[in-house]
Amino acid sequence: MRTRFAMPGGTWPVRRRQQIFDVALAAVIAASGCVAGHEYHPEGWALFDGRAYLLSCLVALPIVWRRAAPMATVAATCMTYSLYLALGYQPSVNWWAPMIALVSLTARRSLRTSALGAVLTAGAVLHSGIAGHLSVLMAAAQALLISLVAVFLGRTQRLLAERNRELRRLTEQLRREQRERARRAVVDERMRIARELHDVVAHHMSVITVQAGLAGYVFATEPETARTALDNIAGAGREALADLRRLLSVLRVDIDEDDVPDPQQTWGPALSRLDELAERVRAAGVDVTVHTEGHPGPLPPGLEMCAYRIVQEALTNVVKHAGPTRAEITVSHLPNELRVTVRDDGGSADPATSPHGSGHGLIGMRERAKAYGGTLVAGARRAGGFEVRLTLPTNAGHPATETA
Repeated sequence: MRTRFAMPGGTWPVRRRQQIFDVALAAVIAASGCVAGHEYHPEGWALFDGRAYLLSCLVALPIVWRRAAPMATVAATCMTYSLYLALGYQPSVNWWAPMIALVSLTARRSLRTSALGAVLTAGAVLHSGIAGHLSVLMAAAQALLISLVAVFLGRTQRLLAERNRELRRLTEQLRREQRERARRAVVDERMRIARELHDVVAHHMSVITVQAGLAGYVFATEPETARTALDNIAGAGREALADLRRLLSVLRVDIDEDDVPDPQQTWGPALSRLDELAERVRAAGVDVTVHTEGHPGPLPPGLEMCAYRIVQEALTNVVKHAGPTRAEITVSHLPNELRVTVRDDGGSADPATSPHGSGHGLIGMRERAKAYGGTLVAGARRAGGFEVRLTLPTNAGHPATETA
């Protein structure tokens, strides 16, 4: 894809602009040589006739191709200028053409090629000086100075072009990295939302499924028990909808500033709602107790949400894989970390190896803990049942470490 630049009349390719510039430059040099030869005509020189006008134009004409064929341009301008001088015409500003050609050659070719072009240019300028009746020393100094200045300007132009290319490359690389970071941020947010949806739906659907089975089983024999199960199903459904609303509220883009949800509601339930969670799980046949140790202090909403969701997922696994049993939740508030343990007395089946489980729940819990710099250990207990231990740092300077 070619780079374009904006003009009042539209957009033009950069190459076309360069071609127009080179044609204009060649025309200016040719016109300058013709005007100088016509106006300045000292005695002793050949009359500035039509052939002199033609040669002045031919000296400048190769400038049009100075970008595409810089070495050929240097050779053509030097040879034509030397022919102009050999025919006895007075030296004029035509020497500008070989110098400009040498600048273009040095900017686009190697130093070895540029040195050859500098020798040709110095020879043409030396011829001009001698033809102008300068001393050999003065003519040589002039030729050397003009060639060195042209080489210096060409190398400077080359270095600037290389730096500009490197800057464009770095700019494009930065743009790609920014796009990649934005893409990763989107993917991470989708994964977070997917984990939230998994936890909310899995937990409430597990409770609803167990309660629905209970209601169907005792529907004819124990109507009151069936009615209680249906009430529990309705409550679980309402809470699932409330959790989903809180979760999806972060995706709204058309809300007013006054409608922005409270951060605690946006991130999800706090640890203070563990009793409500335990009550719902008790309705599914699991006897859950909650113990709190230490002095609870203010926690970041995200960290509190992480702990709550892990407890919710652990209890969901108990409902799905352990059946009717006892479960115990212990929340320990330590000076620099939060420890949460969920253990049950049910069978020793590991949810990751259970025929009814995929292991995705444990993977999601570990990813949640890792996202907040914590660790999670889960496995079967020797005395029977299953245990999940979560450790989250509450002080950035004292990260949590995993214990056996």
